[in-house]
Amino acid sequence: MPTGVTRKRDKERTREEILDTATEVFARMGYTGATLDQIAERTGTAKRMVYYYFGGKEQLFIAVLERAYLGLQVAEEGLDVDQLDPVSAIRSITGLLYDHHDKNPYMLKLVGIENVHQAEHLVKSELLSNLRTPAIDVIDRVLKKGQAQGVFVRHVDPLDVHMLISAYCVFRVANRYTFRALFGRDLRDPDYRDHYRAMIGDLIVSYLTTGAAPGMP
Repeated sequence: MPTGVTRKRDKERTREEILDTATEVFARMGYTGATLDQIAERTGTAKRMVYYYFGGKEQLFIAVLERAYLGLQVAEEGLDVDQLDPVSAIRSITGLLYDHHDKNPYMLKLVGIENVHQAEHLVKSELLSNLRTPAIDVIDRVLKKGQAQGVFVRHVDPLDVHMLISAYCVFRVANRYTFRALFGRDLRDPDYRDHYRAMIGDLIVSYLTTGAAPGMP
């Protein structure tokens, strides 16, 4: 006879299985195209169980978004660059963000879908409204350290640096198929992975260590 601990474990496993399946279905079908019937069938559970754990389609999608963003937060919390010189620290940050985006293509699809819906689901999440972004604080410290040492000559907003890194990483994954169709190169080809990883580090370091062109901020 199952114990209370076993039942709790089974419930947690079922909930995670629904989230795993929902992540894939929403990423492939979009919010509008995905249905709870599809998610329940692929999970191997009853539709009523999806309602039991999440309440409905919108709540499930929000839970999927929350888990995706929390995964990024956890990855960023692993940044430990205080003992590195500023240039090495920036390369470490870009590398971590590059790796996370590379390993989590579904997250990028979900974010793209949510932007189509103008973040209407994300803003309903209390958890995401209070989400911390550890990388911003780390970048801020590294920028100040680099500026104090005279290594970084630009005074830039850490959020802008994070945006530049994210834009590069997202483009490589989100535009993979159209880029390949137009230019004949798969941006996620394993042979190019390290090349593109080094490139974003080079770009950010070059931007921070090179003065702005005349007339530019």
